Amino acid sequence: IYDLHDSKPEPVVPRDRRYEVSERVGERGDVLEPLDEAAVRDLAEGIDAESVAVSLLFSFENGHHEERVGDLLTDAGIESVSLSSEVLPEIREYERTLATALNAALRPTMEGYIGRLGGELTDAGIDAPLRLMGSNGGIMDAETARNRPIDTLLSGPAAGVRGATHVASRLGSETLLTMDMGGTSCDVSLVEDGDPVVTTDVEVGDYPIAVPMVDIHTVGAGGGSIAWVDDGGALRVGPRSAGAAPGPICYGRGGAEPTVTDAHCVLGRIDPEAFLGDVGGAIAETEAAIETLGDRLGLDKRDAAAGIVEVANANMARALRVVSVERGYDPREFALVAFGGAGPLHAADIAADVGVPEVLVPRAAGVLSALGLLVSDVTYDASMSKVRPWDAVDPADLEETFREFERQGERRVPDDLLVDHERYVDLRYEGQSFDLRVPMPTEVDEEALGAVAARFHERHQTRYGHAAPEEPLELVTVRVRTRGVVDPPQLEPTTVSGDPDDAIRETRTVRFEADRETPVYARDDLPTGATVEGPAIVEGPESTVVVRPVDALEVADDGTLRLEVGE
Repeated sequence: IYDLHDSKPEPVVPRDRRYEVSERVGERGDVLEPLDEAAVRDLAEGIDAESVAVSLLFSFENGHHEERVGDLLTDAGIESVSLSSEVLPEIREYERTLATALNAALRPTMEGYIGRLGGELTDAGIDAPLRLMGSNGGIMDAETARNRPIDTLLSGPAAGVRGATHVASRLGSETLLTMDMGGTSCDVSLVEDGDPVVTTDVEVGDYPIAVPMVDIHTVGAGGGSIAWVDDGGALRVGPRSAGAAPGPICYGRGGAEPTVTDAHCVLGRIDPEAFLGDVGGAIAETEAAIETLGDRLGLDKRDAAAGIVEVANANMARALRVVSVERGYDPREFALVAFGGAGPLHAADIAADVGVPEVLVPRAAGVLSALGLLVSDVTYDASMSKVRPWDAVDPADLEETFREFERQGERRVPDDLLVDHERYVDLRYEGQSFDLRVPMPTEVDEEALGAVAARFHERHQTRYGHAAPEEPLELVTVRVRTRGVVDPPQLEPTTVSGDPDDAIRETRTVRFEADRETPVYARDDLPTGATVEGPAIVEGPESTVVVRPVDALEVADDGTLRLEVGE
């Protein structure tokens, strides 16, 4: 707020395409001024658009005016209408209107995509219901995705977190940090008590998106992130990326700028001749580019490569602290699940930096988001803002709101799935701008309201380092999450027997704190239950795991690699 030169993001809807209608609903849902339907009809005739967003004041308390505007727009031939009372029936006009406008902007594209996808599935003889991943960590039916595309904005990373949660839970770990590092970015998240943390405080690009999403923090650090030297002579990594085409120099596909993957090649951590099939082989070009970068920094090529990896690690460690330390969690109480093609290369160094004692590398580390799709529950979130003093809340009224949301959710969950409901309220101290989410008991009475207030004070203490139990509280939003519990597929891991030494593919010089002669293991050949002392490199078909000299690795029964992080 102190930057005099700050520029705001471009509005989703230009000023000349925003319109007003005469109506007014009060802050408690009372109709103060009826909707002027004639004016809406006249306005609709002049709108030339295939998709329209409708956002009226206090529609979260009473959405009848918005519904009527939507009907009149549809009657006038508007193909797609998004109502804020359906997309995000919550307080804060900017966030509510922005979410509705983005939803309206995305709907035509999403409707066309899902329609084509459904048609192709039918043509292929596939009669299974089409479902899509949502940003909230659950899957939804195709119709919901068509009408609410804003709920899919971070669906890919959310699926990865779900996959990580599933793998870790099978090993008895339910308190996790997750790290998904691909070619252009690294997505980190936190899982508490076996469930990914879901938030409504997320920015996608320049826009704050207030719909429920898995709390994912993204930094521009991936295998293709380009290393460069800034005007002050400091080494920087990313956010610009070489992507998949042309990709890092070591791919041999025309890349010219050194990347994180190239640095690993120079350090001996990955073998450019032995990954991605026919990709690789440009070793001389890779070393020359790193050496040129090192000349600008006064370093030899090995030190320059080590510096690139260290800078990338620092960026990712900072992101992990954002989702843990800055939110009141102690990383020493967590395990780190590392996945994505590049995540396992960096996991041990980052875990040691942050203080995490154990790293888990799933067997399907490179395609964990696909596994996440298979194990995710059908999930629907419903919410409504009801700003009231907490001590003035009527338990019966609150209970009826919860039950109505639960009935809505049950109608959307397939009949063959077990239904589970989770109740929450967003509370704040009176006068505060921001709120905290607190779970609600299954039955609402005066005793339950008191217990929820106590829990809010505890969460406030954890999150902000202080609480004020004597201060009055305010209810902000009522929420229900409905799950259709999916029976996940039973994956039968391949059991490998033998001696770990039989899995050694070669020995090569690898740079850690110094150069070390390091055995390189074929992941698929490591025996189940085997332990490997560092230093070691474990190469798999989708990712490479770095085991530092102070670390130890164990192969779990399901093929997950458990890495004990040394100091």
